[in-house]
Amino acid sequence: MANLNIDSVKERTYDAIVIGSGISGGWSAKELTERGLKTLVLERGRDVKHNVDYPTTNMMPWEFKHRGQIPQEIQDANPVVSRCYAFREDAMHFFVKDNDHPYVQEKPFDWIRGYQVGGKSLLWARQTQRWSDFDFEGPKRDNFAVDWPIRYKDLAPWYSHVEKFAGISGNKDGIPELPDGEFLPPIELTCVEKHFKEQVSKYYQNRHVIIARCAHITEPQEIHKQQGRAQCQHRTLCQRGCPFGGYFSSNSSTLPWAARTGKMTLRPNSVVHSIIYDETKGKATGVQVIDALTKESVEYYAPIIFVNAAALNTNLILLNSKSNRFQNGLGNDNGLLGKYVAFHNYRARISGEYDGFRDSTTKGRRPTSGYIPRFRNVYKQETDFLRGYAAGFDAGRYNEMGQDGLGATLKDKLAQTKLGPWRVGSHMMGETIPKETNYVALDSALKDEWGMPRLKISIDYDDNDEKMIKDFHEQLTEMYTKAGFTNIQTFDSKQAPGLDIHEMGGVRMGRDPKTSLLNEWNQLHACKNVFVTDGACMTSTSTQNPSLTYMALSARAVDYAVKNVKA
Repeated sequence: MANLNIDSVKERTYDAIVIGSGISGGWSAKELTERGLKTLVLERGRDVKHNVDYPTTNMMPWEFKHRGQIPQEIQDANPVVSRCYAFREDAMHFFVKDNDHPYVQEKPFDWIRGYQVGGKSLLWARQTQRWSDFDFEGPKRDNFAVDWPIRYKDLAPWYSHVEKFAGISGNKDGIPELPDGEFLPPIELTCVEKHFKEQVSKYYQNRHVIIARCAHITEPQEIHKQQGRAQCQHRTLCQRGCPFGGYFSSNSSTLPWAARTGKMTLRPNSVVHSIIYDETKGKATGVQVIDALTKESVEYYAPIIFVNAAALNTNLILLNSKSNRFQNGLGNDNGLLGKYVAFHNYRARISGEYDGFRDSTTKGRRPTSGYIPRFRNVYKQETDFLRGYAAGFDAGRYNEMGQDGLGATLKDKLAQTKLGPWRVGSHMMGETIPKETNYVALDSALKDEWGMPRLKISIDYDDNDEKMIKDFHEQLTEMYTKAGFTNIQTFDSKQAPGLDIHEMGGVRMGRDPKTSLLNEWNQLHACKNVFVTDGACMTSTSTQNPSLTYMALSARAVDYAVKNVKA
């Protein structure tokens, strides 16, 4: 009997365990397996194989029962996820439904999730900007949160490492606050976007309009061909799963690459209950998993554990990982686990029209837009709020004949072309300040069907966010006016936090174990063989889309873990 137990434990023992298969989990798996480690990847959702499990990827609009729309009864049953822009008939199977995985909202929070192999890497907006030292030094300079334990130079080579493999399109723009990267040929700005770029450069010294950098292959390199990925076709149907692998996802890139090493074991339908801590050894030894289908409990073991369950679920797992040594959650000696959560403020928008370039229009589609890097409080504090915002910028021209009517009436309207003025628009991506009052915690009374405590979320905007929205509207209105745009209108969606899908923090990095949970290598200060490299590790949010930074942090942490922890 003893031998059977030993054999059973041996069968469930690996060199490393990765919790989560999304953007950061996929990178952790790729890097670990490439270095020869037998790696178990645990995913709480179902399996989704590239080009096998994309059921809508090649469907035509008329093949959808509801022509892409969500039926009212589904919207009524899913008020949270229905607010997400990509929750439509062609992709709703990749989203968590409200009733399937409920949580507790102490304050309104729209938690958008994708529980399947690949996670939200199938659904992300694919925008990829590097951070600069203006971002890493922000907390120390502006006296909020804690000082980042790393700087741009620490991450720069890892940004290059992941960019080359993932495939990032963009220009080398020479902007200090938005470092250049390893870029494939850029996608082009429209003529009105170029006009706006010229006008902004004319009137402002440190404001820029560029084509947004995005994870789309515009010119396949040998490394992309080796992955079996091809050039982006500009279908802009990315949320369905791309049959060409034209944009980066775990499903099309890192996970198949890891599988080819023969070192990866992927286990879907595996809800991680907690991380097992051995007090005699002074380290984590494995994880407890609840089978999502059978509800059976099983343990897996490894000397290295990467937690990449996505920011809030990573917090949940660590909070639920209790022992005599860590009674309030793994590594939580200072009581800060789950606190100082931040996000991106997407509430503000602005639109306008431009009457020029009547001899030009847009043709086809593109998977990105223009981008305005942060320009407020970069070189000095110049406003009554901390930090700043970036913005998208898009200009297009549309047929004004309308698409109403049926049969011959509709056909006749579509056949006519009456182009209106150019329409322009921007949305704000504002940095929010991490605060102790913005937190997640375990609900002591409510559990889900797998026996896990429900997550309790208490996150809100503050006065800094309101001032930033006001400034965005004022500054973009001024910039639009100088560019000759008319009919300028500003909007505040008043949307709850969470709909930005950029939640970060709760397990923040820092220099001091008294004020942070992770060190400069993404290790738990108090449990050195557990690493966190998803959004939970973030000390602050900056204004850039965060996914590229998660990828770089994951690759860097694996390199350190293999050289140090394994040894």
